[in-house]
Amino acid sequence: MVQKTEKRPRGRPRAYDPEQALTQATDAFWRTGFSGTSLDDLSAATGMNRPSLYGAFGDKRALYLATLDRYIETGRRLMEEVLDNNLPLRKVLKRLYDQALVLYQPPGDAALGCFLIGTAATESVADPDVRNKLGEGLRTFDRVFEARLRHAQARGEIAATANPAALAKIASAVLHTLALRSRAGDSAASLRATADAGVQLICGST
Repeated sequence: MVQKTEKRPRGRPRAYDPEQALTQATDAFWRTGFSGTSLDDLSAATGMNRPSLYGAFGDKRALYLATLDRYIETGRRLMEEVLDNNLPLRKVLKRLYDQALVLYQPPGDAALGCFLIGTAATESVADPDVRNKLGEGLRTFDRVFEARLRHAQARGEIAATANPAALAKIASAVLHTLALRSRAGDSAASLRATADAGVQLICGST
């Protein structure tokens, strides 16, 4: 029996963590937008030189699209985790909005709002791929809300006559409002009041 030996890859080993690099690139785009973020900014943020960035992700636009994909997928997973089916709807909606506000308004830093809304909405006007990513992200979050609302309806937490798909868009709209008003400088108290009103609207008097 002949033992096979593993072939070692040629060249230098990859000296970066793709997930970490995408996180750092997201932070850069989040602060200054796609157009306002240069390759030098991305190089400084990720610690990768331009050739390494191109080799790993392609050009700046390809890297930006990759950060959108990652943000949408990460957001979906976090939403599903927070919107726990075993807890009351009111509680998980409030918890989701509270956690969103922590993300949108990092302590001791400028308000960032939502990465998807804050950056892709502007670029989507001229870039069909960004527009598709924006729509994909919004629909993804809507679907997560809708699934949770259907579960709540089956448990009698919202009215049997309620429309979960329509309520899901309202739940998403509350997130969008919190994101935009965070960037606009609304106070934490005002934003929490908006979130609480959204929960009341979605859950009704049940």
